[in-house]
Amino acid sequence: MQETYYAATYWPARQGSVQSCAVQSERLFQSLSRCDTSFSHWFRQGKTRAAALSQAFPTDVAGLVTLFDEQTREEGRRQTDGFSADVWNGQSDEDSSSLSFRMGGASSRLPEFCLLSPPEQGPTAERLLRAPTLAQVLRAMVRAFEPEWGLATSHAHRDLVSDSAAPGTFIGWLTYFSHRRGPLPALPPSVHLEPVDTLGTLLVLTPERFTATRPDHLALAQDVSSRLQQAGLLSPLRP
Repeated sequence: MQETYYAATYWPARQGSVQSCAVQSERLFQSLSRCDTSFSHWFRQGKTRAAALSQAFPTDVAGLVTLFDEQTREEGRRQTDGFSADVWNGQSDEDSSSLSFRMGGASSRLPEFCLLSPPEQGPTAERLLRAPTLAQVLRAMVRAFEPEWGLATSHAHRDLVSDSAAPGTFIGWLTYFSHRRGPLPALPPSVHLEPVDTLGTLLVLTPERFTATRPDHLALAQDVSSRLQQAGLLSPLRP
């Protein structure tokens, strides 16, 4: 079975204004457009492909302010609900990626997030499902939202190592730790560590595509996970 992958970052809710959330979102879209050409344009989700392609999603501050203002006026919505988006890149099925995020709220129960689902196979997937490209994607999310934790990995590996998939409690092919989580312990020399500005560290298990079907990949992930657990870095997000 073909493994499917995703990249995501998470953080405890931080209430933000329409303007500040629009600025952060624009920063994300600008950075993603430099990761791959397939991230240059985004569209609202629709019932049909034609319906979605007729609804371009704004990626500039002015357009995002208008969108978020509209969300605040929705019936039954509370001021502390924050803002969200579910968008699609308008590519053919083979090259299709989707992006979702929720931010700017004040819930003590629900973490905020940014989630990218790249295509499963094909030329675009081959470009995106590489450690350097996924590292770029995670760095874009980190610089936009300053999350506490994030990862890029396969759904199969996530389901293998976590019953609940609770953010912060497991690792993936690439895993991001904010400095707020604490210092990283000594790790196997094959594990690559990349600083993300002054915000945190990106941990890359393998330069080749990590897969849940390789025993050596699973053994390395288990070793690293155990060390991080002992150092207190794998725990649920807390407000």
